[in-house]
Amino acid sequence: MLEPLDDRLRDDDVLDEIELTSRLIIAASGRETPMSQAEIDAFLGLDVH
Repeated sequence: MLEPLDDRLRDDDVLDEIELTSRLIIAASGRETPMSQAEIDAFLGLDVH
């Protein structure tokens, strides 16, 4: 029988970062050319001016 995960070991910020990184990898891998820095920033929702 599996033991439940210890909630003290859960880090929601890290899980969010892993999710975002995973989505970025998937988006980049579906392209024929590398993503530009501007495209990556837009994908991440960054407003860089």
